[in-house]
Amino acid sequence: MDELIAEDADPRAGGAAAGLAMRHAGPADLEAALAAGRTRLLALFDGFRRALGPAGLRIAQDPAVNLPLWELGHIGWFEEVWLARNTGRSRGADCDPLAARMPSLLPDADAFYDSSAVAHGTRWRLALPDPEATLAYLDAVRETTLALLRAGDASDRALYFFRLVLFHESMHCEAWHFMAARLGLDLGPARLGPAPRARPTHPGGLRVAAGRRVIGMTAPGFAFDNEQGAHEVELAAFDIDRAPVAWGAFLAFVEAGGYADDAAWTPAGRAWRHRQGATMPLHLRRAPGGWEHAVCGHWEPLDPAAPACHLSVHEAEAWCRWAGRQLPTEAQWETAAREATEPREFAWGEVWEWTASAFAPYPGFAPHPYRDYSQPWFDDGRRVLRGASFATAPWLRHPCYRNFFPGERTDVFAGFRSCARS
Repeated sequence: MDELIAEDADPRAGGAAAGLAMRHAGPADLEAALAAGRTRLLALFDGFRRALGPAGLRIAQDPAVNLPLWELGHIGWFEEVWLARNTGRSRGADCDPLAARMPSLLPDADAFYDSSAVAHGTRWRLALPDPEATLAYLDAVRETTLALLRAGDASDRALYFFRLVLFHESMHCEAWHFMAARLGLDLGPARLGPAPRARPTHPGGLRVAAGRRVIGMTAPGFAFDNEQGAHEVELAAFDIDRAPVAWGAFLAFVEAGGYADDAAWTPAGRAWRHRQGATMPLHLRRAPGGWEHAVCGHWEPLDPAAPACHLSVHEAEAWCRWAGRQLPTEAQWETAAREATEPREFAWGEVWEWTASAFAPYPGFAPHPYRDYSQPWFDDGRRVLRGASFATAPWLRHPCYRNFFPGERTDVFAGFRSCARS
């Protein structure tokens, strides 16, 4: 586990190894990861307190973000409701999500933090506990969590919700970086280093042979509900980039007038470009010394070899049309990631990568007890993103992991790689 903690200091080290390990990690490794994740969460919350000042951590209402104070309490509530308050926790993914819960340590916790019942806009009007009370609630919940973890057994069923709680908190940590990017906040020491960086790769594209492949989780251990339902797909042979498209290649499109070239954009892309008034990537600016890129409210000199980031799916598709390429499907991405024999053959983990695939259930999909994770977002216009970003916790990195966002989002640390046209 020491290796995983070291990777948390630089989440880009180690590729998918930590993610593969955590899916079947035992109690001791889970406890160490929970501690590392909580340290990261609290550092980010301190960053928001510094950036937003003493005025109650208030931000303008926005459908893509939450109040930091509400989100902090929600993280503690989620942990408590699925572990200490969940009498069916030992049944893992088979537990009844509607079973009665034990009382919360915090009066009115459900009325404050239940994301299924408390409408998004309502969260701005709640009389939430102050930061100190909220932090004390998280500490008390965590103490109970660790007591349960130490006293329980090490089966996959018994550890299901401990792993889910770890992953849930880590997702919110990354979402706070997206929030900082969206609001232009510099989180100071909590910021995760510079913009995405280039990784060395073999020259040329990766050729993947035609054939039938299995997509989805097949290994024992933890799986999200949208990863289950492993199934065969028939793939034609394809050529795929060994790494995400770099800024240098994307800027060639910008400087060639690509943002004014309607032929490069889909109808949805043209509508997005018009709404945004976009004449270049929204997180980019020209500076006297060259291009600069905004990451977490901080401007960094742009490295033309680094993967392009903060792009919508419409920008990714426009570049592909202009370059005579196309986005890979998620099946193509997963197949290439699994079949690459070493990291330089298929580099990933600096930016999330848009795919051509809509977020949809795999065959035989059955929702897990946390019903809001996947099911409400199928057929909602969301695209699948694969890989991970530089802000992703190491234990979330996995070649089967399916991220999903509306295609117009540019606050996500998202880029893309391309395939040769079919």
